[in-house]
Amino acid sequence: MLDLDLQALRRLVETQHYRPLFVTVSGAHLYGFPSPDSDVDLRGAHLLPLREVVGLDLPEQTVERKLDLASTEVELVSHDLGKYLRLLVKNNGYVMEQIFSPLIVVGADFLHELRPLARRCITRHHYHHYRGFFATQRKLLNKQQPKILKTVLYAYRVLLSGIHLLRTGEVVASLPQLAEEYQRPFLLELIAQKQQEKGTAPALDWTFHDQQLRELEELLDRSYQQSPLPAERDRQAVHQFLVDYRLRPEPLQ
Repeated sequence: MLDLDLQALRRLVETQHYRPLFVTVSGAHLYGFPSPDSDVDLRGAHLLPLREVVGLDLPEQTVERKLDLASTEVELVSHDLGKYLRLLVKNNGYVMEQIFSPLIVVGADFLHELRPLARRCITRHHYHHYRGFFATQRKLLNKQQPKILKTVLYAYRVLLSGIHLLRTGEVVASLPQLAEEYQRPFLLELIAQKQQEKGTAPALDWTFHDQQLRELEELLDRSYQQSPLPAERDRQAVHQFLVDYRLRPEPLQ
């Protein structure tokens, strides 16, 4: 499913027995390098009824569903708003990328409220998320022989997303967009290759890409050291947003 049908995804989400606040597309489709057989990753948040969260024992806070859309696997993961916002204030890059994903399935009005708050939680310490994610990809690459294109692209994506965020405060997860911004046109060739093939890349010039990744890794470290972003997020504002949202009258059914 290279071309996403957001309306079909919206109808699919609406068949589920929960009320999402928002759902956006994450994963390879957000990153800009899905394969023809890629599944679709949906991520979002929902609101548990107040009566269920004020007692001694919390109910299950996460919805996880494996769905099917025209023979394409769709993975839906949604957290209760309290759990989701607790992840937000922990410098979680995945959550930021979900909130700012341009691929909105449902919940545009809610995201209009949430995004200004999320911007106040973007800090220079998001560096640790991207640094850790890249370390995982580097370990995978060191073991792969020959290299797998998906892993190579993930490594580039996480480095460039981290660099861009630390320099500008903007959350951008699209590798084609980042490749243009940071003048890495060869990445577009890799993406085209991945979209046509699956698995290993025996013809990959790994010496070249290894050097490119090392240079970007150093640039990520420098971007952290020189970042103009604040060190602290506005945790109190997030707390108040959650309290206010919990106490809103429930909509009439």
